[in-house]
Amino acid sequence: MVSISAPDGTTLETLYNSIMSSSQSLGARASLRRPSHPRLPFVLLVAVLLASCNGDSSKPPANSRTPAASSPAAPKSVPKIVAFGDSLTAGLGLPGTANYPALLQKKLAADGFEYEVVNAGVSGDTTAGGLRRIDWTLEGNDVRIVILELGANDILRGQPIDQMRKNLAAIIERAKARGARVLLAGMEAPTSAGAEYRRQIHEAFAGLAREHQVTMIPFLLEGVAGIDLLNQADGIHPNAEGTKIVADTVYRSLKPLL
Repeated sequence: MVSISAPDGTTLETLYNSIMSSSQSLGARASLRRPSHPRLPFVLLVAVLLASCNGDSSKPPANSRTPAASSPAAPKSVPKIVAFGDSLTAGLGLPGTANYPALLQKKLAADGFEYEVVNAGVSGDTTAGGLRRIDWTLEGNDVRIVILELGANDILRGQPIDQMRKNLAAIIERAKARGARVLLAGMEAPTSAGAEYRRQIHEAFAGLAREHQVTMIPFLLEGVAGIDLLNQADGIHPNAEGTKIVADTVYRSLKPLL
């Protein structure tokens, strides 16, 4: 009896045993007439069968060529617009699809502009915090435009105006050094801060735009600030309707830069 491993073994074992049973019967009769090696043909047959099953039928012939798998197409890289700011950019109190950078993305797509808008807003951030993180925010990205929206928290906390201005100037220059254009979002102090303080804040942003030759949005919250129906309960952050107006305001100044 011959035993051959699966999967071909069962079939060949049955075939071989059948052959051998027949050979023994024939051999008994043939031995009366033929003196020489009656089983030789059957042994040769089995040898051929065994040789044929040694190869793995599931594998292609050695000289066959398997077509190389095609590599998936690399995702298309598009230039970036980084919205760099505080909670007004992050969209505090709003769904993720309702902040102004998300609305800008839709406007760009509708007008056929291929840019990716990156929301780099951090709630509570100041100009000092922005200066600390601007380099790694822009690192390794094809950033074409930076929308710089910082200063509101400096104003609310009564930070020195000169220091706020220096921080913003440094952020502008670091962004420009990386080849990005800067769109500066102007801020205004609340009326409760007094006329002189408000004048100084206004001049700080306008002066930065002049000195560094960057485009400026005169006031980010134009048409929204101080209007209850367009703001959340805190009276500071725009609600969904107010944010649509903010996105329109930003887009009017952004579009000429594209």
